[in-house]
Amino acid sequence: MKKQTKIFVAILVTVIAALGIATRIYANDYYRAADIDKYIMSSNGVTVSQIDEGYFFDGPGEDKALIFYPGAKVEETAYAPMMKSLAEQGVDCFLIKMPMKLAILGANKADKIREKYDYDNYYLAGHSLGGAMAANYASEHLNDYSGLFLLAAYPTKDLTAANFPVVFIYGDNDKVLNREKLEVGFTLVPSDYKKVEIAGGNHAQFGAYGAQDGDDTATITPEEQWKITVDTILENL
Repeated sequence: MKKQTKIFVAILVTVIAALGIATRIYANDYYRAADIDKYIMSSNGVTVSQIDEGYFFDGPGEDKALIFYPGAKVEETAYAPMMKSLAEQGVDCFLIKMPMKLAILGANKADKIREKYDYDNYYLAGHSLGGAMAANYASEHLNDYSGLFLLAAYPTKDLTAANFPVVFIYGDNDKVLNREKLEVGFTLVPSDYKKVEIAGGNHAQFGAYGAQDGDDTATITPEEQWKITVDTILENL
């Protein structure tokens, strides 16, 4: 083997190895769910099971299902408390596991759920980047869903022709959410949209994964923020 070829091969191997290490580091850099064991166990009339797409919370309801997109770099099971609560109250939930924990890489994951399960009414929801991707996905499926719930999130595509309700839910102590882009998002949905600002709530407490960089401190408990969010969703189905 010529000297130049050997040098090229050595450089190529080094680059590939470096990329592999960087990928592993990136893949392991995420917010991990905390204290959620009881929420991913079957109980209270809800069967929780792992499916190819993530987790299925199967409660007593038969006609309504909510598909949930997690926030960026957040372990999907962090949202199990709200999913379990909704399922207990008649709304089956599909908590989607995203590639690399980024909804932007799995924006069409809801298609897989609709292909496999049959419900009269499907709803979309998501947190932060997950909410944005759910909204953008909804903009291309205006006749397939019965509602969209955006938790500390906003759309970036036109949804003004939607014939389903759009509800924005966010905390007044949220310092991660871009308020200017949120205001723009209000103009991209039907004029009868609803917004609920949770007093004392912040960005991270829509899930159970602890504090988030750049966020403010919540003055209510996670459980209180989850309940307000669940109640808001149920009131707008």
